[in-house]
Amino acid sequence: MTTWFKILASSCAIIPFAQCALIPGGNIVHAAETPPAPVATVPATAAETAPETADADPALWVVRDEDTTIYLFGTVHVLKPGLSWFDEAVKDAFDKSDQLMLELVLPDDQAEVARTMLPLAIDANGTTLTSRLDAEQLAAYQAAMASVGLPPAQFDMFEPWFPAITLSVLPLTKLGYDPEQGAEKQLTRFAKASGKPVAGFETLGEQLGFFDSLPEAQQIAFLNSVVKDLDKLGPTLDRMVVLWAKGDPDGLAVAMNESLAATPALAQTLLYDRNARWADALKARMEQPGTVFVAVGAGHLAGKKSVQDYLKERGLTVTRVDY
Repeated sequence: MTTWFKILASSCAIIPFAQCALIPGGNIVHAAETPPAPVATVPATAAETAPETADADPALWVVRDEDTTIYLFGTVHVLKPGLSWFDEAVKDAFDKSDQLMLELVLPDDQAEVARTMLPLAIDANGTTLTSRLDAEQLAAYQAAMASVGLPPAQFDMFEPWFPAITLSVLPLTKLGYDPEQGAEKQLTRFAKASGKPVAGFETLGEQLGFFDSLPEAQQIAFLNSVVKDLDKLGPTLDRMVVLWAKGDPDGLAVAMNESLAATPALAQTLLYDRNARWADALKARMEQPGTVFVAVGAGHLAGKKSVQDYLKERGLTVTRVDY
């Protein structure tokens, strides 16, 4: 059952940060100590990052009053190249907006990510990962790590949630999914190129903290689930991307229902509680004039207890944008 992965893939922008394990020599600690070499870059354009090879029309909503407009756009955090989603109503709404609002502002510096992640990911008590797993679980975990080219011993100092997230992403990169093609990464580039400020509902530390605060039993269940379903992660994300590209939040909600029912505590922590907090922040933002483009994981804008539901509870009208 890919229950954990469905929630992770549709709700957490930290997915792209699992690539911080993919540094020269495979040593994540090295990333926290050694600044990355500077790389000359040219701001990407929409045409360069989203070639028009396959049309996608993800869902878009809007909340308005007399002097404030907030667009709500559901994202997928890692995508394959060649999906043309940044066009039509989505691009029009983005171009009209004064500001981009994400789950969190994506750090450009890999070393900064590692410096934030390591204190949370390393077990402060010195308990090894291998000591938490029984013989069968350990053998499966070691085989899974080997299959993606990572030495299990390197992750023995970490709490279970960190290798679980890492294992959730690395197989996807081999299947053609690219964190740099994720909607947040592209929107951030477009915002910087057009001089729009970028803000976040949360910090990287806060979002990582959601996993760090999970009880040990849930972290181990997360890891074991990812290990068990490693070969299903690609097909699962493929199906979710198809629903996203069709602009079908109801279908996405149905696809997630089993996951939410099977992991109610995780759903409460990663979806419902955050949706309610974001709705409070957006209601407060409606008191200021201007136009904001909000882009968060598509799971936050699908099904019951979505951001839209919480906004309606707070007296705001949320309308689907037709295009």
